[in-house]
Amino acid sequence: MLDASVSPSRPLYLAYIGSTGLEIGVLASALAATYDANLAAAAGGAELVEKQALRWASEFVGFPTAEGTFTSGGMTSNLTALLVARERAVPGARFDGLGSRRLAVYCSEEAHHSVVRAVEASGIGSRSVRRIGIDESRRMRPDELAAAIDADRSAGVTPVAAVATAGTTLTGAVDPLAELAEVCGPRGVWLHVDGAYGLPAAAAPSAADLFAGLERADSATIDAHKWLGVQKPCSLVLMRRPGGLEAAFGHEERYMLHHGDISNPVDRTLEYSRPVNSLRLWMAFRVHGAEQFRAWIEQTLETAGRLASLTRTHDEFELLHKPQLSTVCFRHVPGGAREADAHNLALAHAMQRDGRIYLAPASVDGHTCLRVTFVNFRTPPEAADRLLEVASELASDL
Repeated sequence: MLDASVSPSRPLYLAYIGSTGLEIGVLASALAATYDANLAAAAGGAELVEKQALRWASEFVGFPTAEGTFTSGGMTSNLTALLVARERAVPGARFDGLGSRRLAVYCSEEAHHSVVRAVEASGIGSRSVRRIGIDESRRMRPDELAAAIDADRSAGVTPVAAVATAGTTLTGAVDPLAELAEVCGPRGVWLHVDGAYGLPAAAAPSAADLFAGLERADSATIDAHKWLGVQKPCSLVLMRRPGGLEAAFGHEERYMLHHGDISNPVDRTLEYSRPVNSLRLWMAFRVHGAEQFRAWIEQTLETAGRLASLTRTHDEFELLHKPQLSTVCFRHVPGGAREADAHNLALAHAMQRDGRIYLAPASVDGHTCLRVTFVNFRTPPEAADRLLEVASELASDL
């Protein structure tokens, strides 16, 4: 069964944003399963591990975290942030509901669908999502965001949050965080950064400038089970100011009393039966260290840059965007292929069947293409050369 499965931890798995499967994460998972602590109530040392892992991750990416929590994934982390933002925009909504209020959430045209799901789950409704246009670098346009917020306010609609993406799933674009903060701050609109995939690159010197303004966001999401290499599930949601999580989730039940004025961990999270997912990241930082993670991330960025350079100068391939992070979308465009979209879709499927390099098809500006993302620390830079060799070989058979 394992031989017939697709393993994201293999060096040439480039299709989606998976995990490296760091060995230390296996040990951490076993240890967490052995104790099987539940972070709903007081959990002793497990709570301290989570708090320290949150602090380390925040320092790593440069986000000034006042509080946060680990969750089961980016979807839940984004939902957690939006529920906090909703409670800030409409105090008491968690108790009274939304009634006839009209709300809005803003994100770019290429934001992850988890934002829409979170808006639906929060009761705001997906028709309240405002998709903001992107610029030539595929980043959300601050001027369009400002116009949308102002128009909604004039129409009696309450803006809940703007969701910036720090590394879109399709192309790895990073929205202009500082400019978006300039829009949201004066207007009193919550700015959330969905950095599930890309935010760890803020720690890499070569990419740090892309994340300027991150410290001005109200909340941020990181999936440690992506570019930080640990096993699923291990996601974090970080808050710049204290109190928001408890305002959105705090409660007291007869089966779980508070000790004086000390809240329970479950008062700061959506999830009740929550395992010690933080242990994987805590042990990974302890064993490998922040500097090793920076080096690994830089290597993947270098590999993506190498592929982009090779594609630009190759007679058979076309680069569809300038990579900002580690995602590259490109097409095979031989002279004899009249139906380029169908040809590239067939090529992607052929590469998946072949198995030497695993990638996936995607669509950029209506063009079907080949999409790869480098997040695996085991992937060598020369994989870029090998990728084009295999793609060219299989394309000739088509």
